[in-house]
Amino acid sequence: MSPKKTVEIVIDIETTGLDYTREKMVEFAGVRLENGKVKDTFETLINPEQHIRKSSIAIHGITQDMVEDAPKEEEVLPKIMEFIGDYPIIAHNAIFDYSFINEANIRLYNHGIENSRVDTQQLFKEVCPDLESHGLDMLTQRFNVELTNHHRAMGDAMGLALAYPKLKNLYLQKCDWQKKQLENIDYLFDRYLRIQQGINTMQAEIQDLKSIFKLYFELGGKPITAETGETMVYQSKQSFSYELSDIRAVLEEVGAFDKAVKLNNGFVDRLCSGYSLSEENRQIIKDARREISESRTLHIIKPNHQ
Repeated sequence: MSPKKTVEIVIDIETTGLDYTREKMVEFAGVRLENGKVKDTFETLINPEQHIRKSSIAIHGITQDMVEDAPKEEEVLPKIMEFIGDYPIIAHNAIFDYSFINEANIRLYNHGIENSRVDTQQLFKEVCPDLESHGLDMLTQRFNVELTNHHRAMGDAMGLALAYPKLKNLYLQKCDWQKKQLENIDYLFDRYLRIQQGINTMQAEIQDLKSIFKLYFELGGKPITAETGETMVYQSKQSFSYELSDIRAVLEEVGAFDKAVKLNNGFVDRLCSGYSLSEENRQIIKDARREISESRTLHIIKPNHQ
């Protein structure tokens, strides 16, 4: 008996901007995987019939001239959906690509899509949690896949399609191992708490040791060198706080404002979802969005001891 054929569609899109409710696709690329092997591809530019933001052009390089003679959304979406079919959609930060395609279907057909989706960024974080970055470039490097023409739809889709089977294999192995641990969940939670307490204790111990080392140096102690070659020295560095309104003009003049001032994205998200903004100001904030992502976290609720 021949093995069952597993079909997955790896996609990547480029857009006029970030907000899927207002912006549109300018490029789509899909790679059909059958049992992890590339079997077919489809790519197309799309005329969005609206302005492409400069911030988006800076990323993907697709200009108004490049899409002027491209098919419009209503012409090309049927071909895109025919290629995708009802198969799972695979994408890096899948919520972005999925949301745009879903919104296009709602605009044209008055209903969204029902395909399942796999976010390879989340899988990558599960398999390699120690890495500082989990972008597509890091993923392809991790699995020795050449990522060519990065930030164009087919370049990114093909790079992901070649790396995904290897990522999926490791992820499934990890899931299999995890499932075998589920019958021990109570013990594992107890163990987790003990490890967390151990980490907290060790961090407190490190702070105690640092206090002793600081005292040693402040009393005139010389640099300390370990048998393994590491040397501890004591350094002093002054820092200041600034009145932003007084220096903003200078920062903007030298082009350093964005680097000097870090935006509190969480605060802006809460502000945008609240009721204190006018609809006009709320839309201005939404138009300024540059990246969308999902996060899923565990929380431990401590007992309320009376």
